[in-house]
Order: sequence, then C-alpha cells, then structure tokens
Amino acid sequence: MEIECLCAGILFSDLTCTPVSRVPDEGQLVLTDGIQLSLGGCASNTALDLARLGINVGASGCVGEDTFGQFVIDTLNAGRVDTNGIHRVRGIGTASSMIINVKGQDRRFIVSPGANTRFAVKHIPANWIRQTKILYIGGYLLMPGLETDEMVDLFRSARAGGTKTVLDVVLPGDAECWKAVARLLPETDVFLPNDDEALAMTGLADPLDQAKQFMDAGAQTVVITRGSEGSILITDGLRLRAGVYPTEFVGGTGPGDAFDAGYVAGLLAGEDPAGCLRWGSALGASCVRSITATESVFNRPEAEAFMQEHELKIEEF
Repeated sequence: MEIECLCAGILFSDLTCTPVSRVPDEGQLVLTDGIQLSLGGCASNTALDLARLGINVGASGCVGEDTFGQFVIDTLNAGRVDTNGIHRVRGIGTASSMIINVKGQDRRFIVSPGANTRFAVKHIPANWIRQTKILYIGGYLLMPGLETDEMVDLFRSARAGGTKTVLDVVLPGDAECWKAVARLLPETDVFLPNDDEALAMTGLADPLDQAKQFMDAGAQTVVITRGSEGSILITDGLRLRAGVYPTEFVGGTGPGDAFDAGYVAGLLAGEDPAGCLRWGSALGASCVRSITATESVFNRPEAEAFMQEHELKIEEF
C-alpha cells in the first residue's frame, strides 16, 4: 500500500497499572485492580491511532530480539500498520516503560529506552520517504542517532519533495536539548511539544512565549498542548487558542500521541489549522478514557460523530 504517513521514532512496550491509592512505602505492597501490557512510544502510538482512522501508515524504529519487540510488531500488524520499517537489533532489549497511576495524581514513569538508542536515519525506508505525504518523527531527543546532520538533510529533502514534516519530542530528564531541537526546526512544518517540554527547552513559562521562540527558530507552525488547559497554535499571521472536549478521565498515558495523530489526520484531510486542532483535541480526549495509550482512541466514525455532537471552543488571540 502507498504510505500516507510515515511514523518514525520511539517504539515501546508499556506495563500500566490501574490507579492505586498511593505509592507504596519501602518494602510495602499496594494492590491494583489490574496491570496491562500495551503498546507505547510516540511513533508506535501515533501510527496505530492513525491506522484506526483508516489512514495508510508505516512505522519505522528499532526493537530488540525479545518478547517485547515481537509484541510491538504484532500489535502494530494487527492494527494494519506496515511494520517493514521496524528493525530488530541484537544485544539490547526493546524499550519498555512501567507506568504507575495513582488516584488524583499525574502518572509516573520508569523507562528503559532500549533499542531506541540504536535508531538512526539509515533505518528509515527511503522508498517510504519518497511516497509519503507526511513524515512524523515522534520521541526526538530520546534517539541520539537522529540528532545529526543526516536528520536535518532528511527533513530538508522530504520537504523539497512535497512532504510535510511533523516533529514531537520526549525529554530525557534534565539533559540540555535546545541546540538539538533548534537545528531541526527550520525544516519542520509542524512542531508539537507540550507546555512542560516547551518550558524545559526554552526556560519560558508562558505558552505564547514558548511558541514564539520555536517560530523564531524556524518552525512553520507550532502547537503547544496544555493538558486540561487545551492548546495554542501559532503560524504565520494566525494565533489560535483551543479549549478541550468533555471526556471521562481514567488515565493520562498517550493523549499527546493521540493529539498528534488527530492533527496529522486533519492535515491529510486538508483541514485548516482550526480543523486540525479539532481532530487533535478529539482524539486526545478519547485517549484518556483508559489507562493505556491507544485502547480507547476513536476510530474515524466515532471521531466524526463526537465532533458533530460537541463543540470545541477555538478563538483567535
């Protein structure tokens, strides 16, 4: 099939618990109603969410030669994602996360980046780059092999061929990251960080100031997602502030990736910036209805019906 969106980046397997009453003290045991093995990682989550919308998607990244790696590939295949861009590498395990949900608190992560650290530009299928309409990189900054001149050249050549470039990040602790991001922004059509990530990259607390700095660095469009506070979008001559759709909150894993998928779906459908925000916000709202990153994300009929039934407040500012 012809790939409409190439999702390249971090691939994870997640172990996620149903919310517990508290984090156990040293040596203590706390019961949970359930623990699930599920898909994780920006590139894999976004790919699966897009496929659920009926979009032809290819996933590219690295996993280990282990059970978790096979799980990632099998789950994506079952979701009709082309996995021919996924490479199995020796001597390192598949990336995995333990996600601890505590009632009334934000989730906690314990993460092993694993095989993602081996991912490089050479692993991304060149034939997919030539045919895809959108090149999405998810989890940038967690893959040293992409923080290179080759990555900048890839974005530049993709855009020259008519492909839109979309970038999202994951911040590895307190590492210095501005320089790595800034070098890629001039070749980025859409940059999609959340406000916490943007604060860490820019040192600025106000989302508008954050977005302006990314625009000044060269990004064409910047969308700052802000959780329950909604999102803001800035592009040449336009600034939008969006609220959130009503939803039942169960878990906070994956809504950023679901937002990315919705935004990309809007781009592929020819939506204007406000329409892309509606698609992103709708998929993000659907994601938090479960403890996993992809289980409750809307398919296309569900998303379209939801957006018809609910209005998203969007205003210029």
